[in-house]
Amino acid sequence: MLKQLGKQIARPFWARLQPRIAGIADQRVMELRGELHRNVDQEIVTLHEQVKSLGKTIDQQAVVLDHVRRSHEELHRDHWEARHNFNLLRDSVEFHHRAVFKPQAEYQLLPADAPFLRFANCQAEDFFHPRYAQLTKLFEQKPDFHRKQWEWVYILHKFIESGIVRPGARGLVFGVGVEPLPAIFASMGAYITATDAPPDSEGNDIWTSTRQYGDSLETLFHPGITPNENFRKFVTHRPCDMNNIASDLTDYDFNWSSCCFEHLGSLEAGLNFVINAVEKTLRVGGIGVHTTELNMSSNEDTITEGPTVIYRRQDIEALVVRLRERGHYVEDVIIGPPAHALDYHVDVPPYVSDIHIKLLIASYVATSVGLVIRRGR
Repeated sequence: MLKQLGKQIARPFWARLQPRIAGIADQRVMELRGELHRNVDQEIVTLHEQVKSLGKTIDQQAVVLDHVRRSHEELHRDHWEARHNFNLLRDSVEFHHRAVFKPQAEYQLLPADAPFLRFANCQAEDFFHPRYAQLTKLFEQKPDFHRKQWEWVYILHKFIESGIVRPGARGLVFGVGVEPLPAIFASMGAYITATDAPPDSEGNDIWTSTRQYGDSLETLFHPGITPNENFRKFVTHRPCDMNNIASDLTDYDFNWSSCCFEHLGSLEAGLNFVINAVEKTLRVGGIGVHTTELNMSSNEDTITEGPTVIYRRQDIEALVVRLRERGHYVEDVIIGPPAHALDYHVDVPPYVSDIHIKLLIASYVATSVGLVIRRGR
């Protein structure tokens, strides 16, 4: 009953409040709907901007990936081209190596009584003489068509032929490198002073890298030529500047150098070395044998300065005149003409041929030539 009474009393108030509450609720709903729409619109704008940014990033990455792809393709192509060029070079070298017939010297020997080393320059006929094989045996090698071996044989032959090498004799070598001649002369009882350029000399890195620089006594020891105790008894090693020979290197019975004085900076520097080697280091009557590069292409044009110069025939002939005018004996320098097919073969860089009698230096064909000088005063 009280409940009914309460409803009757409250009904007029509710009738008046209900429209107001409904209006407030509708207004709030509208506000929330507007706020929701604004938030959704903002989210849509934000997402749109993110999509645009992502699209730009994707485009940028696509460009990068395309660049990487093209770079990879270019790298692959460059790699293929490099391999192709390497194979061509290798095949070219192998072909060059095989393209020249290399005869066996012992199959075409000259008569034992034939003249040996008739000319002052390296000639193919020298390698076919029985005496050549006898001399290469002294340094444990077989005849090889290489002018460096020829130079050692030339020096050995000239000294042995002269009788200057004997027990107790004193010999001096310039630019010794790793050559076997000091050990050979030590086995004959001669005392040898082996010299090479000072360690800090310009260009030594080249000779070291090609194993042509001797910086110690150990580099000259050849156990098959002479025992160690004999070698150390007779051979000493020291540096020597060939452009400024030390004043205490005097009174030697013989001296030599094997293709060294063309590396002293100029034609004149090398010629002066030969004169100084004779007059400063040899006793009167002592013998010097020196080999160098000879220009076989021209008697006019040549390399006159630099790390390697090439002497023309006129330079060698002028040196002979200078030495003779100073009172020294010089063996005639006779340049022989090509007489064998191998005399026409020219080894070219990187010098891989089995036949190295002549070689190409810059634009000049060169070979080795020797000088034999006896001090006269």
